Amino acid sequence: MKQDLTQDKKLPHKPKIIAAIPCLNEERCIGSVVIKTKQFVDSVIVIDDGSTDATAEIAMVAGASVYQHGQNRGYGVAIRNALSKGRELEADVLVILDGDGQHDPRDIPKLVAPILNGEADIVIGSRFLGEINKPPFFRRQGQRVLTAFTNLGSGQKVTDSQSGFRAYSAKALKELDLSESGMSVGSEMQFAINKAGLKVAEVPIEVSYMGKSKRSPLGHGINVLSRVLVLFSLRQPLLLFGLPGLALLVAGLVLGARVLAVYSDTHALAVGNALGTILLCLAGLLAIFAALMLQAMKELVRGETAQLVKEVKGYQPSEERGIGKS
Repeated sequence: MKQDLTQDKKLPHKPKIIAAIPCLNEERCIGSVVIKTKQFVDSVIVIDDGSTDATAEIAMVAGASVYQHGQNRGYGVAIRNALSKGRELEADVLVILDGDGQHDPRDIPKLVAPILNGEADIVIGSRFLGEINKPPFFRRQGQRVLTAFTNLGSGQKVTDSQSGFRAYSAKALKELDLSESGMSVGSEMQFAINKAGLKVAEVPIEVSYMGKSKRSPLGHGINVLSRVLVLFSLRQPLLLFGLPGLALLVAGLVLGARVLAVYSDTHALAVGNALGTILLCLAGLLAIFAALMLQAMKELVRGETAQLVKEVKGYQPSEERGIGKS
């Protein structure tokens, strides 16, 4: 039986809480995850990202509505489609959690409460708050590096940018504009949150790491970090390129002044320092030029991109199909 989460005084009606579970080849865990999740929400949907096992069938038998991608399209696409389904179903709160059993559905009330109380638009379940179980050491350090870069680039500070356990208000579902198709969608979301001016809260969650990771942690980290840097360069070009470029230019001018001082005293050219001056100044000017060009392009396409997003919002890929509950 679903637990009562309706203490909220902010909504004029009983809140509609939906859980979405993006997954790929999770036949071993998806059934129990769906059954446990149903205790805390009104309905559960599963976004099956092209599984080749019995994930979809088991999820449906467990009581979820299943939406399948015709092929594996990436975690980011699954997240975007989960958000889209939340809008379609007019959810007051959409909770997204993983289908591998890593997240504990008993934490759902903690994620939902700040939204129902009007305190946040998005609530992130953080693995780094409190004295609860944390990820293994090397994975933890890698996630902290990704979070640090994401925080710096997005201007939105959180403790766990890569968490897949989150809750979204109806406002967040409407305002979020995402485009990433891979695992970097969590980082992209911080950029989108900051752009939309959404309120964010974090709550501690329990995590369970069972078995070997499906992805190489190193490969995953490098891939996400590279995408974060791309997002950073596209959204904050003046910060990423302009400031380092300015620093290089200033360093070149300082070194150039030293070359002139040495020449004035000895009438001898310090060739090494002179070459260093030229290289530093050229590198600085190129970086500043790149920053200005990217900023100009960003401003140029902002209006066109916003219009395009409005036109394609809610578009459903032709290969996605829904499977109703039996």
